[in-house]
Amino acid sequence: MAVTVGWIVANIYYIQPLLADIARTFGLSVQQAGAIAMVSQAGTAVGMFLFVPLGDMLERRSLILALLLGEMISLLFFASAGTSFALTVAAFFVGAFAANVHVVVPFAAHLAVPSQRGRVVGAVVAGILFGVLLARTFSGTIGAWLGWRMVYAIAAGGMMLLGLVIRTRLPVSRPEVRLSWPQLMHSTIGLVRRHALLRESALLGALFFAGFSAFWTTLVFFLASPAYHYVNASEVAGLFGLVGAIGAGGAPTIGHLADKHGPRFTIRAALWLTLASFLLMGLTGRHLAGLITGVILMDLGVQSGHVSNQTRIYGIDPSARSRLNMVYMFCYFVGGGLGSYGGALCWHAAAWPGVCGFGAVMLALALVAESAYERRRKLQTNGRAFDSSHEIPQP
Repeated sequence: MAVTVGWIVANIYYIQPLLADIARTFGLSVQQAGAIAMVSQAGTAVGMFLFVPLGDMLERRSLILALLLGEMISLLFFASAGTSFALTVAAFFVGAFAANVHVVVPFAAHLAVPSQRGRVVGAVVAGILFGVLLARTFSGTIGAWLGWRMVYAIAAGGMMLLGLVIRTRLPVSRPEVRLSWPQLMHSTIGLVRRHALLRESALLGALFFAGFSAFWTTLVFFLASPAYHYVNASEVAGLFGLVGAIGAGGAPTIGHLADKHGPRFTIRAALWLTLASFLLMGLTGRHLAGLITGVILMDLGVQSGHVSNQTRIYGIDPSARSRLNMVYMFCYFVGGGLGSYGGALCWHAAAWPGVCGFGAVMLALALVAESAYERRRKLQTNGRAFDSSHEIPQP
C-alpha cells in the first residue's frame, strides 16, 4: 500500500521541477506556469469530493483499479498536449484521478488494529511523502535527459504496471455501510458539523500544505536566479527531493509518537518546526547549507503534522473513514493549490523573501488557529465539568 500511494501521488508533483521547461515550450510566464500546478492540485481536491467517499460504499480494490485506469489515460493526454489549454485540462484530470491515494489510506487504517493505527498510517503516509519528494527527483532527471513529455509517458506505463500488481496483491474489501452517493454526501456534511476536531485538522492541514506547495512550486525559479545560477535548474530542483526525503523518513516515527503521546503534542511540535524552517530559509536560503537544512526541517514538520492529523481523524468514526479523509484531504489540496499560486505571485512580487514570508505567514495562522481550537475545547470541557458538579445527587 505504501508503494501504491507513493507511485500514484507522484503524478501530481512531476510538474514542479519541469515548470520552467513547460513554460518555455508554450511561451508561458511564471504565474501562468504556477497556475497549471495549481489546477492539478485543484483537480485532486475535486477528485476527493467525487471519488474518495465511494470507498465507504463500493468494493475498494475495484474502485482503486478503475481510478488507476483514468489516471493512465490522463497522463497520456498530458504527454501529448499540443496547446497550453489542453495541458491545463490534462493536468486537472491527472490531479483528480490521483485522489485514488486517499481511497487507499483509509483502507490501510481499516485493516490496522487500533493500538497500531498511528504506526500503520505513518508507514503508508511515508509512502505518499516519498512519492511526493522523489517524484521531483525522477521528473527533474528524466526531463533534463529526455524532455518533459517523456516523464508523463513513462508515468502512464507505470500506472498500467501498478494496476496489474494491485489486482493480484490487494485483498477484496466490502464497504461497512449501505448508502447512496447523495446520502454519503449528506452524512459527510453532518460529520463536519458535529466534529470540531475534523474542522481543526482540515484547516491546519490546508495551511501546512499551502506553505509547502509555495516552496516547491518556486524552488526551480530560485535555483535558476542569480542567487545560484544553475543552468539546469529543473534537474537540481529534482535532486532537492532527495534532501526532503530525509525529513519524510521520520513519518513512521511520528506516527508512533502520536500513538504514545497523543497527536496534539506532535502537531504543535510540527507547527513550530515548520515555521522555523521558513524563517531559516528566508535568512540563509541563498547559501546551499541553509537551504538544505531548511528543506529537511520543513519536510519533517509538514509530514509530522500530516500524519498526526490523519491519525486523530481516523479515530472519530471507524465506519466513516473514507468520508473523514475526503473532508481533510479536500481542504489539504485546496490549501496546496492556493499555496502554489500564492507562491508564484509572491515570487513575482518579492522573489525568495516573498515566498518564505508567505510560508511563515501560513504557519503563523495555523498556530493561532490551533491555539484557538484548544482554548475552546478546554472551555467546553470545564463547562461540562461545572454543570455536572451542580447536579442533584440521586438517592
